[in-house]
This record gives sequence, C-alpha cells and structure tokens, in this order.
Amino acid sequence: MATQNKTDIGLIGLAVMGENLALNMESRGWSVSVYNRTVPGVEEGVVERFINGRAKGKHIEGFTDIEAFVESIALPRKIMMMVRAGSPVDELMEQLFPYLSPGDILIDGGNSNYEDTNRRVKLAESKGFLFVGAGVSGGEEGALNGASIMPGGSEKAWEEVKPILQSIAAQAPDGTPCCQWVGPAGSGHFVKMIHNGIEYGDMQLIAEAYWVMKELLDMTNEEMASVFTRWNEGKLRSYLIEITGNILRHKDKTGAYLIDKILDAAGQKGTGKWSVINAMELGMPLGLIATAVFERSLSARKELREAAARQYQCRHSMAVYNKQDTEKEIFSALYASKLVSYAQGFAVLQRASDTFGWNLDLASIARMWRGGCIIRSVFLNDIAAAFEAKEKPKHLLLAPYFEEEIKGLLSGWKNLVAQAMREELPVPAFSSALNYFYSLVSADLPANLVQAQRDYFGAHTFERKDELRGVFFHENWTGHGGDTKSGTYNV
Repeated sequence: MATQNKTDIGLIGLAVMGENLALNMESRGWSVSVYNRTVPGVEEGVVERFINGRAKGKHIEGFTDIEAFVESIALPRKIMMMVRAGSPVDELMEQLFPYLSPGDILIDGGNSNYEDTNRRVKLAESKGFLFVGAGVSGGEEGALNGASIMPGGSEKAWEEVKPILQSIAAQAPDGTPCCQWVGPAGSGHFVKMIHNGIEYGDMQLIAEAYWVMKELLDMTNEEMASVFTRWNEGKLRSYLIEITGNILRHKDKTGAYLIDKILDAAGQKGTGKWSVINAMELGMPLGLIATAVFERSLSARKELREAAARQYQCRHSMAVYNKQDTEKEIFSALYASKLVSYAQGFAVLQRASDTFGWNLDLASIARMWRGGCIIRSVFLNDIAAAFEAKEKPKHLLLAPYFEEEIKGLLSGWKNLVAQAMREELPVPAFSSALNYFYSLVSADLPANLVQAQRDYFGAHTFERKDELRGVFFHENWTGHGGDTKSGTYNV
C-alpha cells in the first residue's frame, strides 16, 4: 500500500468504465488518484461530481491539474488510462511524460489497436518508462465488480501491476483471477480484439436462434425466454445466453415487451472489424465473425432492406414444425456454430503468436475468459483442457472432446440450416459456420481450379499433386504465351 500520503494508483478518464474501475480499486483496499481531461464547456466538473458523489468518503483523491495528479502517486507510479482509443492516448502520454520518473508505468485499459500498443511500448521504454496495454472486458458491471483483464507489454511492469489488476479482476469458479500476463508488445490488446470478435459472433448466433424460434416456430417472447433460461443450465451456459432470457422477458413502462419495439439496426465500435482485418493480414479464415460484422452493417441499412422486402416479398411456406425437435436442432446449430467461432478465434491467436513471437498461452487465455468478460462460457474450461493436453491439437475442432461434440450436433445443425433456407429465413452465421466446417474436413477443395485460373490469366503458378510441395509450375495455357511467370507469394 502507498506510504507518506501517496496513493497506490492513478486513473485518468472518468467515463463509465473509468469511474467504476476507480471504485473497484478502492473497494479492494487501494487508494486512488483520479484525473479527467477537461474540455471547456463540455466536461467541466467531472472530477468534482465524482469526488462529491459516488466517491464521497472513499480513499479516492480528485485532481484537475495533471502535474499535481502525477505527484500524488507513490513511486513507481502506476497510471491507468481509460480514454478513447487512438490519438487521445498519444496526446495524454505526451502530457504525462514530463512529470514521470524512471520506472513509472502507464497502463492503457481502452480498446486500442494492438499496433498502436506495439509503438507505445517502444516509445515509453525509450524514455525509461514501462507500458502495459491491457484489454478490459466486462462492461460497466465488470468494471465495478470484476472484469476479465488481459495485460501485455513491458514484462518488467507485471510484478508491480499484478497485485492491483488481479485484485480488481473477476474470479473464475475455481477462484483463479481472470487476469494473467499475456505477452510482449501489443499482445494484450490483440487478445482483447479477438475476444471482441468472438463476442460479435456469439451475439449474431444467438440472434439467429431467437429469429428462427420466432419466425419458424411462432414462439412468444416468454416461450423463447424459457428456452434460453433452460439452455443456460447446460452446455450453452454463458453470460450472453443468460441476458438474452432476461431481455426477452423485459417490459417497458407501458407493459409491452421492449424487444419488440427496438429497431433492428445494430451499431458497432470497430473491434470486430479489426479482428477480421487482422485475420486477413495473417492469412487466417475468420468467416463467422466476418459474417457477424457484415450483418451489423447490412442491418443498419434499414430503408434499403424495407425496399428490397417490398420488391421480392419472400414468404414462409407456413409448414408446421415439431417445436420440440426443431428446438433441439436450433440448440445444435447454436452450440456447434459457437464452437466453430471460438476455434477460428483461437486459430488466429495461435498464428499471431507464431508470427509475432509472442508465445501466447492459449489455455491461460481461455481460463481468463471464464469470468468477468462478455463471452464467458462454461465450455471455456473444455477449451483450456484441450490446449493443455499432451498432444496439443492442430485445431480446436480436432481435439477429441470437440470432435465428439460436433459429431453429435452435426445432424441437427445441417437440418436447421436447410429448413431455414427452405423457409427463406436468413441464418448467415449458422450457415457460414457449417460451410467452414465442411471445408475444414474436406481433403479436397476446388482451389485447384482457382489456381489454374490465376495461372491462366496472370501466370501466378501452381503446385502439382504429382510433385513435391513448394515446387511451383507455370503452364502455357493458350500455346502462344511466354515462359515468364509471376513471383510466388502469399498474402
């Protein structure tokens, strides 16, 4: 704990997450200095309101002068920045540098791009300071009561920040804090980015399950809520399944179900998009999450969809389906597709680890996601166990446990997707996951034709089945082409 009236940690940024993290820290026995950048006429009085409101009577000191704020913190200083990602972080760092002492630690708890964190770690260390890029998941509730925290960056900082960060993290059912050191450079923020991508996928998959129950089985909100509540007691047990049941039961002031009044136009802040972009940069398929991102984009074009619906007038056949059997198939499609989504996400993490030399512990990451974060799910224990096995699987779906799960789910999964297509109901994430699975388990794919086409029009070369891998050939397809060929490369 701090001595000589100095506080244990400083926190900058008193929006929802910052304010609740400060209260969380104080509740764990830490004394906290808080500071909020003031924009004249916009954010004046933020610190005062907090100190005289929720922080009143607590071991939290407020500052409106950045130099005084820095001076109030015990050495080596630990300062957590909870500001908007991008240039505001860089500007804040430049403001802080003149007042810091060698060995002081800056912690970026926002949703920063991992490449920005790579750069900031180097910059801070070049000036004698340490930098931690910590992904924080859990929303307002997690910030106050315990989040999943994914720190990476300057490893020398870990022993200093570990007691505080682990104390404010959620605890998994076995008592383990959902906060462990991830790795060097921007690895912590990369892991958080993939977490958010999986979150996009989970939300889209659950929405499709809801939509099929509503449109195909004509189930009421209460009936659907009961299904999600029941699912939350088994293998699908997770935070997002739990809150979906609560959402479907919620009524507004008029006594009507609020879900039926919410416009079907989804927003997004960018981390899902970043996940897909970076997966593409690494040459890794992340199709289900990409589908979830694109579906949000399409949902936002409400007027276009309304016009298209009038023009095409797709209709259900009004077939009568056995609710009990179809509900089981929806379960199979949801559970299997979630497994595909997590498998894709962890495959990207492994590729990033190999490419950037991060040496990520995938089992540790899975365990960190068991509590506090938005995608916390009961089967993360099974994912961790798969990566801790003596024979580490080349792919999560090839682990024995998940192989057996998928085999048991496949029949219902494909039946559900086929039924939805017949009824002209969109289930893009369910079908994306199924197509990925079929491609994954196909020893042969039509990519041979793609390679032939590339070589025909661009002399991009191809490998042959009857030759060694890594040896490339070019064919004079038309008889009047030359022998010059394009260089061989992979994006």
